[in-house]
Amino acid sequence: MNADYIIAKILMLPGIIIGLSFHEFAHAWMSDRLGDPTPRRQGRVTINPLAHIDWVGFLALLLVGFGWGKPVQIDPSYYKHRRRDEFLVGIAGVTMNLLIAIAFSIPARIMVRSLSGAAVSDLVYNIYLIFFYTVSINVVLMVFNLIPCPPLDGWGIITQIFRLDRYRWWYKVYQYGTWILLALILLNITDLILTPLVSAIVGVLI
Repeated sequence: MNADYIIAKILMLPGIIIGLSFHEFAHAWMSDRLGDPTPRRQGRVTINPLAHIDWVGFLALLLVGFGWGKPVQIDPSYYKHRRRDEFLVGIAGVTMNLLIAIAFSIPARIMVRSLSGAAVSDLVYNIYLIFFYTVSINVVLMVFNLIPCPPLDGWGIITQIFRLDRYRWWYKVYQYGTWILLALILLNITDLILTPLVSAIVGVLI
């Protein structure tokens, strides 16, 4: 483990903290706005990272390249339009990650264009890397969470779009979703999805 590796991981920390915290905050905020008091009662309608960070998911994102935050608990019985509102809560997290990626891509793109070919100090280059990593990490969180496998957001999103919970098999898949996701990760199927999509989206943004 050399110094460059350690420095790179340190520079990733802002992107990981922002990405995970704001992703879960978006779920909590949306559910709260739709009439569900559960996230507010549990102190989740906040951008304070301590309320949202799952330390295993945090380390996984730092070391492996994908991770997760502490899931926001909701009570859909409070929603006026349950199917629509569950969809909105489900898509809120990945939408927030996309917005963060776009926001941080703007200064990153400006720095790439203005500093290209010029002598760049270590400080300026490290600031650029923080922006770049924040974009990349938030794109990873967005794409990873859109995988249609429980317990990820993508499963809830397609469930509401296609009303999959009408089918008996839905409950079996939901029950064993974590094991299915683990198998997809161990078989590198998630990498086959993440790598090209993340590269393409980051390439467009920066």
